[in-house]
Amino acid sequence: MPELLTERTVLTTFAAIAVLGMFVLLCRARRVSTSVEDATLAALHRVTSAAPYLRQGMTQESADKTAPHLRELLACVAVGIIDADGTLLSWDGEANHHYADLRTKIEQVLRTGKREFLDHGDVTCDQRPCPMRHAVVVPLEVEGENRGALAVIAAGDRKRLLRAAAEVANHVSTQLELAELQESKERLAKAEVRALRAQISPHFIYNALNTIGSLIRTDPEHARDLLQEFADFTRYSFRTSGLYTTLADEIRNIDRYLTLERARFGPDRLKVQLKIAPEVLPVVVPFLALQPLVENAVRHGLANKPGGGTVTVIAEDRGTEALISVDDDGIGMDPERLDAELTNAHLTGAHVGLGNINNRMRATFGNDYGLVVETEKGAGMKVIMRVPKFAPGVRPVPPQSIDEPGVGLAAEPQPSR
Repeated sequence: MPELLTERTVLTTFAAIAVLGMFVLLCRARRVSTSVEDATLAALHRVTSAAPYLRQGMTQESADKTAPHLRELLACVAVGIIDADGTLLSWDGEANHHYADLRTKIEQVLRTGKREFLDHGDVTCDQRPCPMRHAVVVPLEVEGENRGALAVIAAGDRKRLLRAAAEVANHVSTQLELAELQESKERLAKAEVRALRAQISPHFIYNALNTIGSLIRTDPEHARDLLQEFADFTRYSFRTSGLYTTLADEIRNIDRYLTLERARFGPDRLKVQLKIAPEVLPVVVPFLALQPLVENAVRHGLANKPGGGTVTVIAEDRGTEALISVDDDGIGMDPERLDAELTNAHLTGAHVGLGNINNRMRATFGNDYGLVVETEKGAGMKVIMRVPKFAPGVRPVPPQSIDEPGVGLAAEPQPSR
């Protein structure tokens, strides 16, 4: 019996040791795994933290905010960011006394587009101990052109420095490319808004003023109201700031436009229906997204129809989206002809507003948000627009930018200072 107990005791002891050993191994593996995961998450955090500043372009402000994140990411002594002209925008870290030694290397990198390496043993240094062991300068390229350089000072292994600096430089270059792409998109959007302003029919302006002029003697009160509507319409349509606005502001503007056109055609020839859900009034849309659609309905759909017709504007709440439609019961047109005219709108000017707004909607919200046009000869035309209630980076212009002093016909004279 004692022998049996002893054997069981030994086996129990071995089993306990084995379990304990497995537990220790698992704990160590878990610690290693957790350590790797934590390091990965930390690196991702630093990369994403630097990205918004890099997408602001190569400026001193963006470089000052980016450099600390890059130094932490590289775990190096110092990081310097240099623009395409060779100007040091920011330096974060130590060993800045060696920047003068890097000047020649920086000039070579900006000239050749190839990286340059500098070892501490190749320079004169009176500082003991010096935190610098190696330094590398790598180019920042966007579409084959130098946009600047990245100088990295390190105290560790040379191979790791070269590889890490190259990877970070690629990341920085990608963000700078995105910044230039965003800037290009904004320039295009502004150009498209200018094109829409240019498309506001001179005939409309002439006819509106002519209508107001004809009422001055017979109905001066009505003429004064129309002149105010015209002034507000032009102030809004020709404002110089803001790519986006609220649906409420767009609805007000098309109401002004239709008020002027009804005064010209007469309330019997041009009937208007506005059905707007209050929930969608704050939704943000591209500036001048609706007025050209309504003008297209009046000019192309109803102006040539005997007896005129009705323009209906509907904005509905559809959960995460607003569904907006501009509908007329005018003469309509052949769908194939409309497709052909939209394809060549940039050359012929026909229905340029439809093509312009379609492009801007897709550029702003994505390809799924293009215009949908339903038409048939003799059956009118309906243009449908879906707008997400929330979209990153899409914000309306502040109200004070709309009513700028001295802009528009109804602007009040400003006191002298």
